[in-house]
Amino acid sequence: MSKNEFLFFENFLDLSQTTTKKLFENAYYPWEVLPGIKSFILELGPTLGKSEYVEINENVWISKKANIANSAHIEGPTIIQKGTEVRHCAFIRGGVIVGENCVVGNSTEIKNSILFNNVQVPHFNYVGDSILGYKSHMGAGSITSNVKSDKSMVTVKTDAEKINTGLKKFGAILGDYVEIGCNAVLNPGSLLGRNVSVYPTSMVRGFIPENIILKNTGEKIKKI
Repeated sequence: MSKNEFLFFENFLDLSQTTTKKLFENAYYPWEVLPGIKSFILELGPTLGKSEYVEINENVWISKKANIANSAHIEGPTIIQKGTEVRHCAFIRGGVIVGENCVVGNSTEIKNSILFNNVQVPHFNYVGDSILGYKSHMGAGSITSNVKSDKSMVTVKTDAEKINTGLKKFGAILGDYVEIGCNAVLNPGSLLGRNVSVYPTSMVRGFIPENIILKNTGEKIKKI
């Protein structure tokens, strides 16, 4: 089957805004990098300069210029970069790279995911097996659902086709500058193009092209 060029990772993500560029070298679709996140961190972590990073626990590297709440729980392998704030009772379960100047908020849970620079998941969010592009933002209570109810392989749906990702766990890809409204649910295999805005309480599924406003009725409006 030929590749869908509209779903190529470069159409979603600015790789200059992450330390994970090497991870994408052999990828075409963005979800293809998800299984390799943990091993990538274990390779990169020991190379991080001790003048800039502290290994606070086994395989947990934190920038000296990050602000981590005492009540946050962080498991490895994880890298958290400079300028990032991890707030009260955040739970980082490992396989996580948090870029520069991000916010991981109170009671937010993250696992096996990449947050590009300047991402905000500030209030009661769940981010699992997902990639959040530069300056993307998830409103309070919004989540990525990463497993189908029947536990079958996650597919990505477009208007023209359905692509089997070969993954049982895959949440969402948020392109750069995506805005997710409060209490929205991103179903497994959701791909949102750059500059998409999602209304609060929406249920998102499949591929949403760039520069779209998605209403909670499912209506799509092109941004001007």
